Amino acid sequence: MKLIKGLGDFFGLDIGTNAVRVVQLSRTGAGWSLVHYGYTPVDSKITSGDSPEARRRLGEAIMTAVGQAGIRTSNVAIGLPSNKTFSTVIDVPKVSEQELKAMMKYQVDQYIPMSSDEAEVDWVLLGESLHAQNQYEVLLTSTSKTYAEERLELVEGLGFNVIAEEPDAIAMVRSLSVTDSQDARLIIDMGENSTDLAVVYNGAPRLIRMIPTGLSSLVRAAVQNLNVQEDQARQFILKFGLAPDRLDGQVLRAIDSTLDNFSSELIKSIKFFQTRYPNTAVSSILLSGFGSVIPQLDSYVMNKAGIQSIVADPWQRVQVSQSDQQQLAPIASEFAIAVGLAQRSNAS
Repeated sequence: MKLIKGLGDFFGLDIGTNAVRVVQLSRTGAGWSLVHYGYTPVDSKITSGDSPEARRRLGEAIMTAVGQAGIRTSNVAIGLPSNKTFSTVIDVPKVSEQELKAMMKYQVDQYIPMSSDEAEVDWVLLGESLHAQNQYEVLLTSTSKTYAEERLELVEGLGFNVIAEEPDAIAMVRSLSVTDSQDARLIIDMGENSTDLAVVYNGAPRLIRMIPTGLSSLVRAAVQNLNVQEDQARQFILKFGLAPDRLDGQVLRAIDSTLDNFSSELIKSIKFFQTRYPNTAVSSILLSGFGSVIPQLDSYVMNKAGIQSIVADPWQRVQVSQSDQQQLAPIASEFAIAVGLAQRSNAS
């Protein structure tokens, strides 16, 4: 899951549950400039299916997004969904780089949920441990070799050169984290079927989790409790959200139990982080994806967690033309992973 050095231009490819997103950026001083982007809606049965027909149609959706974007480079960094990856932060003894490499090679089995023979494993040294003396902290990520190879085969079969495969959560952190902040922040990216979350401290993820609640969980609750069709339930949630004065607060009441479980998982993650780093408080919660477009979800989360909650912007360090801003507006919040992948550098 490493980036091959010296390949020049590349783009980020996010194969989401219900859309394919592509982004190509160019570096401009301390930030980036948007060169190309593309977005193709796709049926979730296609993105989750493994039949030859599903793969063929997913390939068509990728080519449509790339063609729509006008991307010319064949080099691509692709995201790996959180339900197919494992990420954790571990403490290791403070040894030389060579000793650390040997240690990680032979001891990685004890940290990942599968045999290292069956896994693609990557790790990065975060630096000295923030809570244990004479220790380093290492961010460890893994995915099954079979899955990584299948994804590689799919994308390279379309004529692209895959220069990196990276867990979605790592890409999300790159685009959404605030670089000049020394505080711990909980970043939340709500997708269709699940939510990626990470606690970022001193510029690096110290906790990464996926919780199995996404927009579709809220839609199912609304369908059941409001007795409406799925499309209408989705529209109600995205238009009226949790506002008590819209539809007499019926939407909030319909999804409150699901939201309460969602909030409990967020609080559990914060407590887990603070058990590991007892001297560091989580100062704010950043909401992205569908979490940033559901009206008043930020206020709801803030009330439940007792922590300031604000809408995050994956484009915060990217210069985007006015015309692109207007076209992107309805879907801009969905691009955290694609933007993060496109922001990779040879050093990250």
